[in-house]
Amino acid sequence: MLTIGSAMAYAQDANFNFSGTIRYDYELVGDAHSVKVVHQQSKKLPQWGGPTNKLIDAQNLGTYAYQLFDLATGELIFQKGFSPLFQEWQTTAEAFAKQRSYYQALFFPVPLKDVRILINERDEKNSWKLIFTDTLKVDDYFVIQETPVKYPAKYLRNNGHPHEKIDILILAEGYRVDEQVKFLSDASRLTDSLFKAEPFASYADRFNVQAIQVPSQESGTDVPGENIYRNTAFNAHFYTFDSPRYLTTSDMKAIYDAIDAYAWDHLYLLVNTDRYGGGGMFNFLSVCSSDNEQSPFVFCHEFGHGFAGLGDEYYTSSTSYEIYYSKTVEPWEPNLTTLVDFGAKWKHMLLPGIPVPTPREEIFSGKVGVFEGGGYEPKGIYSPVMSCWMKERVAGKFCPVCEKAIETVILNCSK
Repeated sequence: MLTIGSAMAYAQDANFNFSGTIRYDYELVGDAHSVKVVHQQSKKLPQWGGPTNKLIDAQNLGTYAYQLFDLATGELIFQKGFSPLFQEWQTTAEAFAKQRSYYQALFFPVPLKDVRILINERDEKNSWKLIFTDTLKVDDYFVIQETPVKYPAKYLRNNGHPHEKIDILILAEGYRVDEQVKFLSDASRLTDSLFKAEPFASYADRFNVQAIQVPSQESGTDVPGENIYRNTAFNAHFYTFDSPRYLTTSDMKAIYDAIDAYAWDHLYLLVNTDRYGGGGMFNFLSVCSSDNEQSPFVFCHEFGHGFAGLGDEYYTSSTSYEIYYSKTVEPWEPNLTTLVDFGAKWKHMLLPGIPVPTPREEIFSGKVGVFEGGGYEPKGIYSPVMSCWMKERVAGKFCPVCEKAIETVILNCSK
C-alpha cells in the first residue's frame, strides 16, 4: 500500500545511479470495470531529469501511483502519482461497452540494486489497491540500451542543473520542417504567458524549458468529427471521447521515443492549429493548440492539471464522462471538495464569517469560500472561488487555493 502523507519524503542517494533513467513501458488494458497491466519493454536512457533526494512523493495526488521497493530489504525507495488518459476513458459510455488499451511508461532513476515495481490504482472509495507487480534486476540484459534519436532543441529558459530544477519539454506537433521557426516562436510566446502568472512568476528561476523540434509530414492536427486528418509526429486529435474541444493523443510511445535523449519532469505537446482546445493529465501530459486567441489561457489551465493535479472547476459545459466523481468520498484534487473531509482541503484558508457552503452571490466574489459547482457537476461538488482559471478565462488568474497547490509542488520538486 502507499505511504500517505502531506510532504515529500527523502530516499538515500545510495539507491540509484542518477546519470540515467529506466523507462518501463506497459499498457493499461480494460474497460469501465477492470484494468490489467501488460509490460512491453524496459529501456535505459542516458539522463535523469528529476531530483536526487525527493524521490518518495507522499502528497497523495493522482488516480494511479507507482512504487519501487528494494527487493532484498523491502525498503520503499521511490514513489510517484499520476493520472493517465486511460482512467478518464474508463468513465465514458464507450468503456461500458468495449475494452481498449493505452500505452504509457514509468520513469525512475537507474537502481543500483534489484527492485520490485508496484502499480496502484484508486478504487471507488479513493483507497489504493495494488493492480500490478514486477521485478527489475540490474543485470537484466533485456533492458534495452541503445543510442536514442536526438531532435534539435532550444532552451527557452535555462536556470540550472536538471536535478535541481523543474524541467519542461515542449514538443512540436503538426509543424512541418519548414515551420520549426514558427514552433519556436509559439513555444516561447506561450511559455512567457505561463511565467507571467502566479505563482509561476515568483518561482520562474526554478524552471528549465526546452522546445523539442520534432517535424511532422503535414501541418495541423486531426479533427475526426469533421473528417480532417493530418499525418503528424504524435497523432494528436480533437474529439477525444467525442468532445470537440478535447485535444489529446494516445500515441505515447511516439512521444517517449522522441524524448529519450533529454532530461525532463513534465511534457507539453504544442499543436499547430488555431482551433480552441487542449488537455492535461497529472504527471502525464499537457496539450494545447498554438494559435487560438485563448491559447495563453488554455496553456496555463492545462498545466494546472498536468503539473499540480488541479481539477476542473466548471460545471455547466458538456463532457463525455458518465460519472466522474463520487459524492461519498473526498476528491484527491486539491481544489475540489465534496465536504466529506473538507478539513483536509482549504478550510484553513476561509476567513471568519464565510458560510459553508458559500452562496454564489456578488458579496462573496473574489473571496475564498465553498461554492457548489465544480468537477463537471452543478451539485455535490464544491470549488474554492466563484471564478478561477480552472473554471474560465475571464478569471484572469489562478485562485489562492490553486496557487497554493501549485506552489507546494514547486517547492517540493526544485531548489
